[in-house]
Amino acid sequence: MPALVERPIRAVGRAVLDFFEQSGAMFILFGRIMRHAHLLGRDRQLLFEQMQLIGVRSLPLVSIIAVFTGAVTAWQAAYQFEGFIPYSYIGSASSIAVFIELGPVLTAIVLAGRIGASIAAELGTMKVTEQIDALETLAIDPVRYLALPRVFAATTMTPILTIFANFIAILGSFVVSNLLIGLTARVFFEGVQQTFVVRNVLGGLLKATVFGGTISLVGCYVGFQTTGGAEGVGHATIKAFVLSAALIMLNDYVLATIIF
Repeated sequence: MPALVERPIRAVGRAVLDFFEQSGAMFILFGRIMRHAHLLGRDRQLLFEQMQLIGVRSLPLVSIIAVFTGAVTAWQAAYQFEGFIPYSYIGSASSIAVFIELGPVLTAIVLAGRIGASIAAELGTMKVTEQIDALETLAIDPVRYLALPRVFAATTMTPILTIFANFIAILGSFVVSNLLIGLTARVFFEGVQQTFVVRNVLGGLLKATVFGGTISLVGCYVGFQTTGGAEGVGHATIKAFVLSAALIMLNDYVLATIIF
């Protein structure tokens, strides 16, 4: 019995130590990235390429998710309000939920699956095929050349994508409210206007900025640590998404506690 109890305790302890070790390594990587931040203007072409990849090419998927996010928010609000609260408050409830929580978090989750995993796979492939070693041989710092533009591009484009997602989600919420519940445009958008607070929007965008930095930093860290050939790249891709999603929810709680 003592041995059976001791093994899970050791496993949990090892997992906790690994978490803190990886967190420390990611902070060190972040410090190295910030140390090269003044060189970003020199690598602006790489930055613009990553901004297009992360921002422009992610917009269709983010838009689809945002439409259905707004639609289900309105429908669930109507279900919750039935018999207790007038339907005229659906616009207020939907907008608050989208601006504070659903817009930034769901956009970040989409980017974690599309961008975070992609960064880990790309850098992981470069690591196992020794392309990163080749860069170091040519006196090119992989952190400056590979990580710096990706982290800054994701940090910049995630709040911009969140703005689009918020707008599209509100429109999706209005369409459902108008077609299925019978709310007029005046009633719906008056509800949005009555509870509109700039702090809610800015707080959500601050969350999105932190989420974007977290996603790209995790992707770069996991990619640089990849070993084991093609199988290792596959594990790195999964690890990057899982770790990014967990950190998004953790950061969401911390930031929500501080801001709101």
